[in-house]
Amino acid sequence: MRCQPTHDRPVYIWLKNAQACLLCDEPSDSPLALCSACEAELPWLGSHCRICALPLATTGLICGACLRKPPAFERVEAAWRYDFPLDSLITRFKHQAQWPLGRLLGELLSHHLQHAFSEGLARPDLLLPVPLSGRRLRQRGFNQAGMLARWLSQGLQLTLNEHVLQRRQDTQAQQQLNAAQRLRNLRQAFALAPASQVRGLHLAIVDDVLTTGATAESIARLLRKAGAARVDVYCLARTPKPGD
Repeated sequence: MRCQPTHDRPVYIWLKNAQACLLCDEPSDSPLALCSACEAELPWLGSHCRICALPLATTGLICGACLRKPPAFERVEAAWRYDFPLDSLITRFKHQAQWPLGRLLGELLSHHLQHAFSEGLARPDLLLPVPLSGRRLRQRGFNQAGMLARWLSQGLQLTLNEHVLQRRQDTQAQQQLNAAQRLRNLRQAFALAPASQVRGLHLAIVDDVLTTGATAESIARLLRKAGAARVDVYCLARTPKPGD
């Protein structure tokens, strides 16, 4: 009995798939679509505030803003500084729908968080992506925070709920606003979905970039007021202080 195929065409062996780096297009030397040289060039977050992850000159410190007024969230976990070339990668994912870049960044953030968990960071009970307004969701076609949260949920085996948080108001775009203006802009912008139960839970807000922290602070206050035991923030990147 002949059990072997008779054709002699090439057979695709997925284990031997050679990926190209999404940044330089050279062959990747890792399971991810990123070569080791480009990975080393990413602006990894070094010394930073223990609470809000603001880049600092010395490790293990708390920044002045968090000392003066501790935020409602417990801790921010970010993998990178918002700097070149990461800023362009996030922009291409967020505004040009280049989802493979988002997936790559999500996988790298997942590895960062897994290391943090192994170092003692408490695992959350629930991941909550920052919601978009209906208008912005229709314009963009997807919620980048929701996609990141799904990839983190899969990679880290964490529970995800995309319906706990709701965006009640279509607020002005935050990019051109300072910290105080951002907080005013976000007043009453978010709400909990009816019948949502967060009391006693450890929650993690998922977003792409933390700039002033106004969005994270607004949501964390809402969750803590509803009885959440702890709120963390997971994001790809943290912007440095203006002028740094």
